[in-house]
Amino acid sequence: MGAALTIAIRIANSANAILQRVKTFDQGDLHNNEEWDMRAHIGIEPMLLALSMELALKAWFVFDYDTPEVIRSHNLSKLFASLKPESQDKLDFEFRQSVALLHPNIFYIDYGIKNVLEQHENAFVDWRYIYEAENITFDKSAFTATLEMLLSEFKKRYRIEEVSPILPSE
Repeated sequence: MGAALTIAIRIANSANAILQRVKTFDQGDLHNNEEWDMRAHIGIEPMLLALSMELALKAWFVFDYDTPEVIRSHNLSKLFASLKPESQDKLDFEFRQSVALLHPNIFYIDYGIKNVLEQHENAFVDWRYIYEAENITFDKSAFTATLEMLLSEFKKRYRIEEVSPILPSE
């Protein structure tokens, strides 16, 4: 699994870097900057969070199938469906144990990770071209919690240990 694992970890790290950057948007001077019209930038957070989710799902795929070949799609629902059934079940179980309890959705009787991903399956494209959209929504808190859970579960799949080379004694 060597090379594929390294690629999967790099992809997951990229997903986490985007997530962490988006979280800083609410903390900075962006809102106080008179040059920024925040209404013109309303699609930035959903677009970047969707990209981060896409990368996180692709990291899972690379890890699942031990291949550097990633599915070329932005559709979050299709990416999730491409994961091994065991991974889908694990992520759905963890979603129900953590995310669904804090972010319930009254529109679904059996609310799972698939519902979140289906609701936002084209978010990366939709929010990139927000000027073309007629009726799109984005549940930032539930989506972010789902993304954080997915990345946290991914980190549990491996561990990094430092290895020191054994030097010949003189």
